[in-house]
Amino acid sequence: MKPLSKVIFFLIVVAFFASTFLENKDELKPENTASINKQEMYSARGVDNTWPTLKEGQSSVSDNLNMKNYYLVFDASGSMENSQCSSGQSKIAVAKNSVIEFIKKIPADANIGLNVFDSTGSYERVSLGQQSREKIIAEIQRAQAGGGTPLESAIDTGYHSLSKQAVSQLGYGEYHMVVITDGEASSGEDPQFTVKQMLTRSPIVLHTIGFCISGQHSLNQAGYTLYKAAGNPAELTKGLDSVLAEAPDFNVDAFEGQPQ
Repeated sequence: MKPLSKVIFFLIVVAFFASTFLENKDELKPENTASINKQEMYSARGVDNTWPTLKEGQSSVSDNLNMKNYYLVFDASGSMENSQCSSGQSKIAVAKNSVIEFIKKIPADANIGLNVFDSTGSYERVSLGQQSREKIIAEIQRAQAGGGTPLESAIDTGYHSLSKQAVSQLGYGEYHMVVITDGEASSGEDPQFTVKQMLTRSPIVLHTIGFCISGQHSLNQAGYTLYKAAGNPAELTKGLDSVLAEAPDFNVDAFEGQPQ
């Protein structure tokens, strides 16, 4: 091949790969690698009974297979010390009041668990259980604003806790994760991948109440997650109340295409 021909051939090859990269660059973005297709959703696969993984000859079975389960993720990060959207109070004070009232409204025969991230770190404060309301309320009141927003770690912990409970219920019942947060995740704590795993592998319903932030949040995926934006204390309470109102009737089709 003549030198000029080699140059032309090389430029054509470069142009081809460059155009291919530009066409697909959006697919390579981190925020898109964890996107969810409706067909992938566990709740969209009516005959799928693969969750949870049950052990052969399992002997430990819940007395109530239809138990409802609510796992709360409470954001008490440093920004919750601020007072915008809170009628002069700190956001954490308002959030504590609303969450405690919400806990009191959860059916008495339901299981509740709690994960908090605050100035002392991020970890499960109360494991899923039926007789844990007073302990959960005490842990909420004890939370001190501080630290970052490790959403991925908190959601992953809740996912495993709900999955463990599902084993004892043989997969029956309801499973809800409720996240109350005032901001995006800290660096390295993007929750999108874990959320995709949870929504495609289990029937867990993810409810997020975004307090004093826009609807443009990584946990707001129309058609797949339930997201409520709360711009004041009353809206925060209303958003939490909607968890109990919407949970039994959640349907993927009903929420697809909802405005942000």
